[in-house]
Amino acid sequence: MTFVNEHHDARAEHNGFEHVGILLTHMRMEWLLQHFPPRLVWAVYVCINGFITIGLLGLLALLTGSPFVFPSLGPTAYLFFFSPLAEVSSPRNAILGHAIGLICGYAAFALALASSPPFGINPGVHGPRLLAAALSLSATGAFMALLRINHPPAGATTLIVSLGIISQPKELVIIELAVILLTVQAFAINRLAGISYPAWSNHEAVGNAP
Repeated sequence: MTFVNEHHDARAEHNGFEHVGILLTHMRMEWLLQHFPPRLVWAVYVCINGFITIGLLGLLALLTGSPFVFPSLGPTAYLFFFSPLAEVSSPRNAILGHAIGLICGYAAFALALASSPPFGINPGVHGPRLLAAALSLSATGAFMALLRINHPPAGATTLIVSLGIISQPKELVIIELAVILLTVQAFAINRLAGISYPAWSNHEAVGNAP
């Protein structure tokens, strides 16, 4: 049983590193795999591109004073470069997933917290805030499951909004715009690297929910 599990894990890891080979072949740097393990090359790819994409959005936030960088953008960037060929990392799932999170988060905020003090003034835990968090996360999960839009970072986005950390309608538009800009960067970088990153949805991905 142990041998079977180890063989399965090894095969899964080999399949997971497939796009690393594509990347290096495209860049004529296959020799790296002769000197370094695929996981290390993959880690460097994730590190460099995560820095570039979030750094550019951070610079935009600095210049405009708008929330172009927020916590749940980090895991989205990670998915874009760690598993770019997975359905969870597709532009469709990222853009629509965060949109669902924003809508459900704002609806929960308006229902339970609209008359409460802003999060910065009263950051403690209280009844309405707990209700808003529970409503937003449950609704976001339900809609993503119903619409077959699997993107876990959206669960963090909806909590950011429902807790009142970011809750102004203008800011919500900027958050969604930031997701779109990050997705465009991921598309450009992955395609330049020779990876067949989808323009919208990865219909060939496996392991999707029924």
